[in-house]
Amino acid sequence: MRPVTLVTGASAGLGAEFARQCARRGDELVLVARRRQRLDALAAEIGGAHVIAADLGAPDAAARLIEEVEGLGLGVDTLINNAGFGLIGRFAELPLEGQRGMVDLNVRTLTELARLVVPGMIERRRGGILNVASTAAFQPGPGFAVYFATKAYVLSFSEALHQELRGRGIKVSALCPGPTRTEFGSVAGMSKNFDRLSADAAGVVAAGLKGLERNKAVVVPGLTNKISSQSSRIIPRAAMRRIVASLKL
Repeated sequence: MRPVTLVTGASAGLGAEFARQCARRGDELVLVARRRQRLDALAAEIGGAHVIAADLGAPDAAARLIEEVEGLGLGVDTLINNAGFGLIGRFAELPLEGQRGMVDLNVRTLTELARLVVPGMIERRRGGILNVASTAAFQPGPGFAVYFATKAYVLSFSEALHQELRGRGIKVSALCPGPTRTEFGSVAGMSKNFDRLSADAAGVVAAGLKGLERNKAVVVPGLTNKISSQSSRIIPRAAMRRIVASLKL
């Protein structure tokens, strides 16, 4: 039987590229996102996949999703927690609903999905979880406060889970890309400079899948991103806050 890979946020960007690369290696795919039409088109492109249209930011969305996957007669061998979004702007000025939505999707649903699939992986003594974090996880983000904080959570959670599950046949990695050419920048409200400085999604995804296969706790694609992710060890946090606040993203 082919291994089953569940990809959240699969309708565009990194999620769609995860689907393409996992399909090429022969996985049976379950693709999840809000936009059914895009998922159907992607499934046709890659030669077939199970498609589930769902708003993963909704209450109990994770439980309903896993119930639907199990209703297909499938168990999740690899979970790619890719769904998430960011908003740029001052904390006091961004709508509370949008900021709560970031926490719900980037943190709560990601955590719930991991909790729902891990027991089955432990029982089978195999499995993998790839949580998409960001280089934003390594420093505070004035002007992007909640998004950076959610990605810091994803990084910390993934590292802890990686350590807990070592020796049980389960691999856990946090993928921490820098700016990447996807829809993220336009949704977040970033300037055109973001796309100009961004990496290619295919390379980021390939690095993430390779890192998970090797069971690397933290995967940071690209030399520049590796350097920037370690800069907080050298630069005082007060200076780091000022640097991030001055960026014209």
